[in-house]
Amino acid sequence: MVDPLVMVLAGVVLYTVIATVLERRGHLPGSIRLSGPITTLHTQRGRDFLEWLSGPKRFWRAWGNFGVGIALVVMVGSFLLVGFAGVQAVLDPQPTALNEPRNVLAIPGVNQFLPLSAAVEIVAGLVIGLVVHEGGHGLMCRVEDIDIDSLGLAFLAFIPVGAFVEPDEDSRRRASRGGQTRMFAAGVTNNFAITVIAFALLFGPVAGSISAVAGVPVGGVLPGSAAGEAGLERGDVVASVNGANVSGSAEFDAALAGADDRTVRVGLKRGGVVEIGRELTVTGATAGAPAEVNATIAAVNGSAVYTEQAFRSAIEDRSVATLTVREDEGTSNVTTPIGAYTLPMAGEAFADAGAPAGEAVILTSIDGERTVDNAALSSALDGYAPGDEVRIVGYVDGERRTWDVTLRSPPGGGESAFLGVSVQPGVSGLTVDDLGVDVYPAGTFLGAIGGSGGEGPELLPGGGPIRRAYIALVLPFAGLTIPGIGYSFAGFVGPVAGFYEVNGLLGTLGTGAGLFLANLLFWTAWINLIIGQFNCIPTYPLDGGHILRTSTETVVSRLPIEDGRTVTRAVTTTISLVMLAGVFLMVFGPRLLA
Repeated sequence: MVDPLVMVLAGVVLYTVIATVLERRGHLPGSIRLSGPITTLHTQRGRDFLEWLSGPKRFWRAWGNFGVGIALVVMVGSFLLVGFAGVQAVLDPQPTALNEPRNVLAIPGVNQFLPLSAAVEIVAGLVIGLVVHEGGHGLMCRVEDIDIDSLGLAFLAFIPVGAFVEPDEDSRRRASRGGQTRMFAAGVTNNFAITVIAFALLFGPVAGSISAVAGVPVGGVLPGSAAGEAGLERGDVVASVNGANVSGSAEFDAALAGADDRTVRVGLKRGGVVEIGRELTVTGATAGAPAEVNATIAAVNGSAVYTEQAFRSAIEDRSVATLTVREDEGTSNVTTPIGAYTLPMAGEAFADAGAPAGEAVILTSIDGERTVDNAALSSALDGYAPGDEVRIVGYVDGERRTWDVTLRSPPGGGESAFLGVSVQPGVSGLTVDDLGVDVYPAGTFLGAIGGSGGEGPELLPGGGPIRRAYIALVLPFAGLTIPGIGYSFAGFVGPVAGFYEVNGLLGTLGTGAGLFLANLLFWTAWINLIIGQFNCIPTYPLDGGHILRTSTETVVSRLPIEDGRTVTRAVTTTISLVMLAGVFLMVFGPRLLA
């Protein structure tokens, strides 16, 4: 299958060639102008409307002054954010999907965080953002008596990338610095206003009318797992286990734990019952773990195990066990210590007692209390206080060792006992699953935008509107930026739309229409926030660069300096170059320097 990015680039090249030939032969109207793959469409329509709308000039100037204040605050924040991100990219380059070239492009289906299933809502949000942004510039041009040469749209070949208002340069230069600053800030002010309105509607009545359906939403199935072999897939909702209804993942886990039979009957919300023969699949493995991801643990000390409960019972009283591991290469027996996988921290209690700092220690007991996994280790430590001395038994490279450790307080202070280790999930660095269903955090995502009715942890408990807006901003990248989530949220689109239903007054429109409205508000708010923040970066040709110039001119004009223009140019050029370097390093640095 051809990569979507390759298809888009090929389309851009083909468009550029054809458009250039048509332009040279005089077949394009004068309103269309080309600059390589960039096409701009110019028109004078709309100027009369802007003239009419600019009537209450005192109101619009007050709005403009408010916007200048907002823009300056965001500009300072953008300067610090871009500068910090650029420095981090140099000092600690960590390539992620966020800085892959394809994900720099805001094209649904090409950018992996902007799915094609949300293309209509994303494009609609982009159009709204561009119209209000450039409309703000045009309106303030007329408020400040700046003439407009033309208005229009900009395209990267056939892809809309912006809109513009082209002011008359002589008229703009004659305007006051305050008038120019208000004009340049008007676009981002309107974007932020649209963001607030869209988020208010989404967080309030719209999300409040949406609830997660009863059952267990299947976000995916593990490769080679029992659920995958039985035909479960992303978008399914598990409604029952062995005939007993389950309303969420807690009941689902309890039902599986209470079922001793290898085969379980799983009822689906879409109808039908699927019989799944359980087996113990490795879902996570640290370096040096006794099995790899997607391997199957078939037995412990020769006794067959196929459920998590049976596995737990088989290893509970054994600090060393032989696991029968089935992988693609065949079946093998691996003898390994069984306990919590820990990494002692240098300078902390465990390392100071002789444990090798930074090396894997399989910790099997504390003062005789069994620590079969990380949860058991945490539970055991809860019974102690700082200053208590404990005897720890563990294994290093398969060798049994003991340490007498005096527990300490955590680095941040407190009364809990701190051993001084980082702990990996699971048993001996392994996490296992006997079914292979990966639960989608439908309730968590719904709660993040103000909805209710689904289970799941809060992303940032106790958050106000600003914190909630931040969470909404990072939701499309949640799988990378929020630990423990595993999924990114692109709205109620694609297979995950089946995990939700619309109720109340909004429900009269139907679930499809209600979810579409929620998606439209989400992406409109998200895109307008991005457009506003990006344009506030203090560098040319962005609005932030122009605001930086006019603001610097205002400050310099009040100083006892003879050549103020040179000082202004030096300040704006330096800041712009720093910002351009920061943006380049933030986007491309991790992959170039890693």
